[in-house]
Amino acid sequence: MRKFKWKKWLLAIAGVLAVVAITSVIVFTWFMNKSKPIIDGELAVSMLDEDVTVTRDDKGVPHIFAETDADLYRAQGYVQAQDRLFQMDLARRQASGRLSEIIGEATIETDKHFRTFSLRNAAEKSLAAYDPASKQVLEWFAEGVNAFMEEAKSTNTLSYEFALLGYEPEEWTVVDSLTIGKYMAYDLGGNWNTLAFRHWALQNFDEEKAKELFITYPENASSIIEANKENPVSVVGQFNAELLPNEFNGSNNWVVSGDKTKSGKPILADDPHLGLSTPSIWYQMHLQSPEQNVSGVIFAGIPGIILGHNEEIAWGVTNVGPDVQDLYIEIPNPDNPTQFRYDGEWEQAEVRDEPIKVKDGETVDFEVIVTRHGPIMTDLVFKETEPSAQFSMQWTALQPTAELRAVLGFNKSKSWNEFEKALEDFKAPAQNFVFASKDGTIAYKANGQIPLRKQGDGQLPVPGDSSDYGWQGFIPWDELPTVVNPEQGFIATANNEVIGDEYPYHITDFWAQPYRYERIKEVLEANDSITVEDMMNLQMDQHNLYAREFLPDLLTSIKTMDKDGKYAEVIAMLEDWNMVDAKDLGAPLVFHTLMLQLQEVLFKEQMPEDMYKMMYGKFNITDQLLRKTYAGERSIWMEEQGGVDATVFEALERTVAQIENQFGKNVSKWQWGDFHQLTFDHTLGSASPILAAYFNAKKVPIGGSKVTVQAADNDLAGNVNHGASWRFVADVGDLSSAFHIVGPGQSGHVKSDWYQDQVMDWANGTYHETFVQKEDIKGKTVLLKSK
Repeated sequence: MRKFKWKKWLLAIAGVLAVVAITSVIVFTWFMNKSKPIIDGELAVSMLDEDVTVTRDDKGVPHIFAETDADLYRAQGYVQAQDRLFQMDLARRQASGRLSEIIGEATIETDKHFRTFSLRNAAEKSLAAYDPASKQVLEWFAEGVNAFMEEAKSTNTLSYEFALLGYEPEEWTVVDSLTIGKYMAYDLGGNWNTLAFRHWALQNFDEEKAKELFITYPENASSIIEANKENPVSVVGQFNAELLPNEFNGSNNWVVSGDKTKSGKPILADDPHLGLSTPSIWYQMHLQSPEQNVSGVIFAGIPGIILGHNEEIAWGVTNVGPDVQDLYIEIPNPDNPTQFRYDGEWEQAEVRDEPIKVKDGETVDFEVIVTRHGPIMTDLVFKETEPSAQFSMQWTALQPTAELRAVLGFNKSKSWNEFEKALEDFKAPAQNFVFASKDGTIAYKANGQIPLRKQGDGQLPVPGDSSDYGWQGFIPWDELPTVVNPEQGFIATANNEVIGDEYPYHITDFWAQPYRYERIKEVLEANDSITVEDMMNLQMDQHNLYAREFLPDLLTSIKTMDKDGKYAEVIAMLEDWNMVDAKDLGAPLVFHTLMLQLQEVLFKEQMPEDMYKMMYGKFNITDQLLRKTYAGERSIWMEEQGGVDATVFEALERTVAQIENQFGKNVSKWQWGDFHQLTFDHTLGSASPILAAYFNAKKVPIGGSKVTVQAADNDLAGNVNHGASWRFVADVGDLSSAFHIVGPGQSGHVKSDWYQDQVMDWANGTYHETFVQKEDIKGKTVLLKSK
């Protein structure tokens, strides 16, 4: 009888737990669903003068139809906030150095970093550079964002992220939009850390050894080299290398003239390479009013369309990557650390109080000190002894610039002349613009402010205490690299060197590895009947020209050292490889791991960890050393490892050990896709494995790599978290539509059908066609009714 009662009680408890679990699921589902945006029917909104129609197509792309530009931009702000408000708020907070207000102590150092970079301060100064019409667009956009926020707050339907973090977003301002724009300049326009690393290298290695760590060495700048040696700045431990922009931020773009296309009209392709995340950095939209009909992508939080097409033209960008950040060695006054020596006098710096509010903690006092050159980058912590030298940074993006005015000009341009005129306002970050128009014109311009220096070439920090150094303007706008209708019938860039020795100005010595560009050029040269489908296939191309250059020599080294044939299977795999980074092949796994291990063998043990992370260009430098030694030239770094053969063989031994540890000793079962897996992680996914499982996309084995046209860069764990953040192909012969992929999807809401519906599209190269004529657009429509 007692046993029977226990069973009865257990069943009752189980029933209660089941009810609680079911109720919890229902409540959680209701909580998550209540903040989904209304995308069908009618909505009365406060900010409009007239009704606006918003149709979301089958990929969630909003098509906004308005009677005036005022209502168009108001609706754009409203719709962006519907789908991406948390992303927008987080972006403005990160760029402004205000994450700690909502997260707590964990982000204090991040906030200090971005306060020092002064992005919001630069945005505030830039507002004055805008004309009244552009300011009005910013205000209209902010009105739309704020209308949605007020509505969501009043109905308790803010997206779930705000509830999880326990705060509500503040009013959106025009400076918020400009600050996000400055963050993109930060993400795409940095080289200061390379200068800091080289300064450290000159302090810690013999000059000849340090010289090999430069892409090209400033032979004729002995005074600058001596200044770096004589005035050591503390670098190790001063900078958080985790906050550096990704070294491989870049892109592919190309445009082909009608002489080489099947349609007889130009075709343009673009795929910017940035971090892959949920939600995407890009938001795809179509905007139409009597003044414009433009389609493409924009950063959430900014009005207009930055990349895409209208009814007459199409355009795209890659990163030029010029040297636009210079470090200056500043000498502080021992008696007043906010004064710095300049031409024999102590000059007072600007001191900005930047108190950092901390959730559940005390406000942290913080100062940003700004010299005539720019903000002090190194910690100003002085003891009783005379203070050491400090770094300040001069950067084009800290000047007042008006990129949004350029964007608004792009959107309404109808010819190359109009588009090029609009480009005059796009100053930071410097970008390679490609262009195509219905009249058959194809064109290119490396656009942006690129400094002209009194001395030096931007490779090393320079003395900050003398007027002999510094900037004396920028490369004249009409002398920036420009190409219109070239004889070869196409223009392509992939962050490669875009100038020859004859170009009279310095842009940079640190170009991307050339392999993506060379493959694009190879394919375009071989085809005189190019189609849109060919361009899509090229964006997904996995041919590895890096291996084509180096693998034969690497195999020679390996076979020379492998006396007992221990690695015969691995060698055979590499020899049989077609040099395509396909996901089901083992050779790409071996090759890419080997190239990383080569860097570690050469450099890692001779540097502090943060310096190793700050050492941008490790691939380029390793390539240089391999080319030198295989050509019979001397390399100190290689010699210290026993020569090139020994260095390569040690890297192979480490490579095989690493792969065997992860995937076993059966070489025939190794596959690139077992390691190299696409991921689109959400910010909240980093908080716990449970949230990661809920918010992050399931990983997908993929091919490609950082050196293939199908750009797919991975972290050390194999997570492909960087690549083509947007893929775009447009045939200007018919600009009623164009083809896109925006991974992982349009919406930032986990319950939306468009949250991660393009993950497999991204992996497989499945494009969606986006139309711009109202009669061609099908989907769910909401009428935004003016009150």
